[in-house]
Amino acid sequence: EKRLEAFVRLGHGIIVFPGGAGTTEEILYILGILLHPDNKDIPFPLVFTGPATSAEYFDLVDKFIGETIGAEAQSHYKIIINDPEAVAREMVEGIRKVRDFRKQTDDAYNFNWQLKISPDLQQPFIPTHENMRNLELHKNQPNHLLAANLRRAFSGIVAGNVKEEGIRTIEEFGLFELHGDPEIMYPVDELLTSFTQQSRMKLPGREYKPCYKVIK
Repeated sequence: EKRLEAFVRLGHGIIVFPGGAGTTEEILYILGILLHPDNKDIPFPLVFTGPATSAEYFDLVDKFIGETIGAEAQSHYKIIINDPEAVAREMVEGIRKVRDFRKQTDDAYNFNWQLKISPDLQQPFIPTHENMRNLELHKNQPNHLLAANLRRAFSGIVAGNVKEEGIRTIEEFGLFELHGDPEIMYPVDELLTSFTQQSRMKLPGREYKPCYKVIK
């Protein structure tokens, strides 16, 4: 959490390249910040990009964000595929807006003091079975809180996939269970299944065994 906060506060913008569940976790973390009502007027360029082969990945992520959090979240980023010059132009223009905004508001150029980051995005999420089971995965909450809770779900899956403590927890107590509204859980399941099919959920050379179970 502190590492992610440092990236957002120190950066004038962020470019995201294709990855897997961990990359999705980081995207949701950033959206959880940008969607906070106190941050609605703060410019922050966010671009998803990669070669032509990354189009499917970002299509899946964009579809997932649209179906779960909605169009407001989608408005905070741009997807630019196989066009590094366009990415550069987008970021240069975005950073210009950031610098102008900070000059107008007397904020530092080297640290984003004005950005509101709620405690639920600052405190470490411990992916125990109880914590994963009790995540608030429903739409009856503000979008920035839904993004934060989805981020926790993906954080737990990353821990269960590759982190030693998470792997031991799964071996001892079984699969994590994710509970929530069907309109959230179906897109979650679809995205994770797609990641598995694309070999984005495992370390190289290993057969992937899910560490989670989606309860719809």
